[in-house]
Parts: sequence; C-alpha cells; structure tokens
Amino acid sequence: MRHLRWLAALAASWGCWLPAWGQNADFEREPISYRTAPADNVVTALQSRLDRGEVRLKWSEEHGYLPSLLEALGVPKSSQVLVFSKTSLQRERIGPKTPRAIYFNDDVYIGYCLGGEVMEVSAVDPQLGTVFYTLDQVPEEKPRFFRQRDNCLSCHASSATGGVPGHLVRSVFPDRRGLPILSLGSYRTDHTSPLEERWGGWYVTGRHGRLMHMGNWIVENKQEAELSANQKGQNITDLRPFFTVGRYLTPHSDIVALLVLEHQVECHNRLTKALLETRLALHYEQTLNRELGEPAGKQWESARRRIQTAGEQLLEYLLFSKQATWTEPIQGTSSFAEEFAARGPFDRQGRSLRQFDLNRRLFRYPCSYLIYSRAFRELPPEVKGYVLRRLQEVLSGADTSARFAHLTAAERRAIHEILQDTLPDYAALATTKPK
Repeated sequence: MRHLRWLAALAASWGCWLPAWGQNADFEREPISYRTAPADNVVTALQSRLDRGEVRLKWSEEHGYLPSLLEALGVPKSSQVLVFSKTSLQRERIGPKTPRAIYFNDDVYIGYCLGGEVMEVSAVDPQLGTVFYTLDQVPEEKPRFFRQRDNCLSCHASSATGGVPGHLVRSVFPDRRGLPILSLGSYRTDHTSPLEERWGGWYVTGRHGRLMHMGNWIVENKQEAELSANQKGQNITDLRPFFTVGRYLTPHSDIVALLVLEHQVECHNRLTKALLETRLALHYEQTLNRELGEPAGKQWESARRRIQTAGEQLLEYLLFSKQATWTEPIQGTSSFAEEFAARGPFDRQGRSLRQFDLNRRLFRYPCSYLIYSRAFRELPPEVKGYVLRRLQEVLSGADTSARFAHLTAAERRAIHEILQDTLPDYAALATTKPK
C-alpha cells in the first residue's frame, strides 16, 4: 500500500535525524499498552462515520481531502500556519517555496504538504494521549486513516515531549533549502519562549511593532546569524514575495494562530503526562497491593507523589506560569483571533478564557481554555480532582507561592468567576471565594 512504501522511504531518509526510541517506554507496558490499545478520539469517530456511510470526504484535485477533512473535523481554515524548515515527516516536499501547512483545533492537528502522498493527523485521545495517523491522498470511496504506532514516536516521544507521545514545535536556523543549520542549534517553543527565539523556519504574518522574531528568515551566512539580520522578516502581512500563496487554502500564517498553537501543543503534552503518570501510578499501586497481600484499596505515598507531581506541572501550565510577555501590541492578518474568541464559553458577564489580550500577553484571563477539553474532562479522577482543588487554592488566594505570583488578585477573582459559571466540575468544588 502507498502509505507503507512511504513509511519505508521515510525511515531510510530520516535515519540520522531521529532520536533513539525503544519499546521499553513506560507507556508501552500495562496498563497503557500504547501500540496495541484501541484508540477513541475524533479520528476514530470520523472513521466510524465514514465506514457507516454517514459522511463522505470529498476529493479535490487541488488539495486532495484537505478541505473536506477540515470541515468534517471542525478545524477552521483560519488556523493555518506555515512551516518551511525540513523538520517533519515529508521533509523532501517542504522548503521555502513549498511550506507545510498545519491546521488545528482543540482536539486534532492536521499537516498538509503540496503534492504529498499522505496527510498527517494527530488526535488527542483521553486514554492514550496523542495518537498519530496518516491519510492517503488518493481518491477512494471510503478513505481510511492508518494509525502510526512506531514511526511518529521517533520524534514525538522524547524528553522534548516529557517522555510521552506528544507534540513538538521547533524554531531553527534554516538555510535556503529549508534545512536546519544544526551547528547553530534550535529552540523548543511553548508559551514561555521569548518572541525573539520563536518561528525560525516558519512564515509569520502579522503586525508586532518593534518586537523581533525569527520568522520569514533564510540564513544565508551562518557566521551572521544574529536576529538583527532579520529586519526584513518583521511585520510581514503579505507572503506573495516568498512563494505562491494561491496554492494554499488561505494566504496567511497568522501570528496569533502561531501563539495559540505553541501554547496548546505543550498543554496537550502536560495533559498526556498527567493522564499516563496517573494510570501508571494506580497500576503500580494495585500490583504492589496484590503482591504484598495488602488490601486492594491501600494507597501508597510513592503513587500519590507521582500523581501530584504531574498534576502540579499541569496546573502551572494551565495558569500560564512563566509565560512570555511583550511590550508592543500584536495583531494577526486573518479571521483566526475573532473566530477563536467567539467560541466561548462565556460567563454571565460575557467573559471567556478565549478572549485575547495581545498587548502584553496572549490571553486576557491567564487560564487555559483547554480546561474545557475532553482531554481534561476525562482525566482520571485522582489527578483531575487534585488539579481542580489546587486551582481553587490558587484562585482563592490561599496559595500565594512564587509560581503563581503573576496572577493579580483581580485576575484570580475573574478566572474563578468564569470557571464557576462555565466549568461544572470546578463549580462543584469551589466553596471559597477569592479575596
């Protein structure tokens, strides 16, 4: 099959690029059994609907299944961001003239290459974390998603993703072919990254005043790879001088969409870490009780600490601890920001965690909208309950530790009120009002 031939070629071409990954990872053993356990996510749900004939993916000569797939999964075209560095699976098809397009919503990411044999899809799964798929770009009566259990994990289950199946956004120094200049290093990007280290190897459209970033930059001379050499890559609103934008669904690689993507990717990694660590800790506890002849419900301090550690890491990220700030307003070029903010949910005062700031930071109310996601909603109760209780402690003012010092009293109160109105699980626990 085409996807198998493609994967074989991929493995050969990427040999020296891929970090070592073995099948002895914790998530490969019980109770996770990542490679063999059934998945349950938006892709498996769509596949079931395709198999039953309830929905069809329409084929386009220009973009294959891409437009129809975005519609079927509820992924907005405005989420399009473009990366031209050769740092992903179909690297031979990616370059400054043919960037790879990425589209996303809260539950799924889609990668599209011009003329690509496959589309790359990764879905957030409430039992497995991130699950990877490919979809052959050939017209078929009933297209089928192929789950990738090995190849994607070579890059997407490393220390950079917290040792769990996850996502990674990189900023590199690209040459004129889009190859990263490895001797110059690279940056892993999330919402804590300073803007001047972001978007190397990416196209960026938007206005941001005197702020500097690495986007829209081809490094011609690695001896002069200082950010000051990228003056022409700033405040770009038209990508037509770089490549033929008409070959893509939109002409944008919106700066606001990029900011949201980078926050979301690491948040999903932390959700996955909390999920898998909790499942493993509980399994360890059950096994220990059985082997030692202890009561089935006996709790062990080591398991509790493991769950709490993962919960604290998630809590910090949900509340934007150590987030990067800036001193100039940022404005995108597409409808992404408006569409994203309109999704809510809204509290009785009309406030939402999706409302942007963009003058000094990403969101007006620094608590991640992914707290509404299925990934959070279906976390094991041991870690979900812990995070929600800790969240109440922080927002009530009972926890004034340095990790959360960035939250003012007014912001804690606002986030508390928003969650009270929009997140039933939080409202059920929140008995203490912020001061």
